[in-house]
Amino acid sequence: MNMEEKLSSEKVIVIDFGGQYNQLVARRVRECNVYCEIYSYKTDIEQIKAMNPKGIILTGGPNSCYEDNSPTYQKELFELGIPVLGLCYGAQLMMHVLGGKVEKAPVREYGKIQVAVDNASALFSDVAETTVCWMSHNDYISQVAPGFSICAHTADCPVAAAECAEKRLYAIQFHPEVLHTVEGTKMLYNFVRGICGCAGTWRMESFVEESVKQIREKVGEGKVLLALSGGVDSSVAAGLLSRAIGKQLTCVFVDHGLLRKDEGDEVEAVFGANGDFDLNFIRVNAQERYYAKLAGVTEPERKRKIIGEEFIRVFEEEAKKIGAVDFLAQGTIYPDVVESGLGGESAVIKSHHNVGGLPDYVDFKEIIEPLRDLFKDEVRKAGLELGIPEKLVFRQPFPGPGLGIRIIGEVTAEKVRIVQDADAIYREEVDKAAALCAKGDDAAVMWKPDQYFAALTNMRSVGVMGDERTYDYAVALRAVKTVDFMTAEAAEIPFAVLQVVMNRVINEVRGVNRVFYDLTSKPPGTIEFE
Repeated sequence: MNMEEKLSSEKVIVIDFGGQYNQLVARRVRECNVYCEIYSYKTDIEQIKAMNPKGIILTGGPNSCYEDNSPTYQKELFELGIPVLGLCYGAQLMMHVLGGKVEKAPVREYGKIQVAVDNASALFSDVAETTVCWMSHNDYISQVAPGFSICAHTADCPVAAAECAEKRLYAIQFHPEVLHTVEGTKMLYNFVRGICGCAGTWRMESFVEESVKQIREKVGEGKVLLALSGGVDSSVAAGLLSRAIGKQLTCVFVDHGLLRKDEGDEVEAVFGANGDFDLNFIRVNAQERYYAKLAGVTEPERKRKIIGEEFIRVFEEEAKKIGAVDFLAQGTIYPDVVESGLGGESAVIKSHHNVGGLPDYVDFKEIIEPLRDLFKDEVRKAGLELGIPEKLVFRQPFPGPGLGIRIIGEVTAEKVRIVQDADAIYREEVDKAAALCAKGDDAAVMWKPDQYFAALTNMRSVGVMGDERTYDYAVALRAVKTVDFMTAEAAEIPFAVLQVVMNRVINEVRGVNRVFYDLTSKPPGTIEFE
């Protein structure tokens, strides 16, 4: 049995109707040790049958199911004998398709709401009779479909959940996948492990083991070229490929001049001849080439496309120097695929240099993406399983386009210098303050962010330094707390720490006279600036 067959033997699928939490739904299911993938509502029913899923989850979405041209699905989906769980729009659609009634709600519910649930429902087993859930809807189910009974309600929502236990069909108006729904994980566990009967066999150890076997079978005696950035994703991909094929792998590190301060040298120290990895390592210094290509370009997507295409062009050139190269490997992970509009129906948030940014022509037989099915925290688990050092596995995420998307507007060598210096100061001070706190009474540093960096805005403003007028840039500091990098909240960094950072940046970084702190959560914002 190959890896795909093994994964398919116990799979829950998420059908996406444009919901902002589609990735989060899949991630929560995987936390129950059940493999899960996202598909568009346009996916053919025959394809769904062929997958033979243990369960189906319908996501939320921004539309009204009763309007013409709204996303829908055929009635047959609910007649397959497979358990189906509808969330928000998915719940309303289930009712609408099966003969219930959905209307504009007299009272819109948004945010944390007290929900009264019926514990007799298998979906709410061991859930408190009154529990806090996250609501976000303008429409409501005014009449359940025939055969359904109401199993949860709120003060303003008569049908917060409904079920047809006989057919294993469940509809819930709120979002169990978000952390604001206090017992949401328990509800999803009840669905996938209880109602769907999944055994929970999805484990990272088996993923690594099966991936190594599959890579060996696919590559054979061929040669593989990997884009190695030194970030978490490409490093874990390198570890996985190295375990599978050893010296058949050549890692090319492209220093595009858009890395964090001194990072090029650090990457070479880890992966080069004197590092801990048994790899063929090549460093390409392409800074000037990138700056020339990016000159005058301000549109974020265009910058990403340019950076992505240059990556491929460089690899083609290196491949020709090396000789015959059969495969190009990349550290693409599942959120890259979904956010690039390839995994579901959500709007394209951004293209990624290793997904949407690929040019039409690539001079390799095939592309290998060994981490394509994993979320970020799963990638880290795989890295530890592979024996990659913790300091590398838990390194802060860094986007493929690098500082190109942390510099708003045109990218220049001068702007790169500014953001590199400001970012180095910021990360140094946060790390220093967190280390001091850890030595105190509180061993756990509650405020320490999971990702933090400085970005350069395109705003210039008047300032006064040394009794002289300045007209310089504003630096924005970003810091978030997150579990899976799909949702995030701004970290509450102590004001005293921010003050130290502000003073150092303005005094030590030439060209900056103002410092901002970004309080935006994800959603509605993204963690990166572009």
